[in-house]
Amino acid sequence: MIPVENDKNLFRDEMSGAIINCDTFGYSQYIKMKNEKKKQKEEIEKIKNDIDEIKNLLKEIINGSKGNWISNYW
Repeated sequence: MIPVENDKNLFRDEMSGAIINCDTFGYSQYIKMKNEKKKQKEEIEKIKNDIDEIKNLLKEIINGSKGNWISNYW
């Protein structure tokens, strides 16, 4: 591995000529950030599902109470 000028984390593979990034701290930060975003998306999806469930329960309560009110009134 040949170090790339002006960057301590980049190296050139002698066989293929590919540039390889060896910044393990940067990579671990990227993985941490990616996992946090995934967790946030899952939490948002759970909240959306909870809200939908609450809306459906409220609709059932409203529809049930209307039916009871109509039958009691007439």
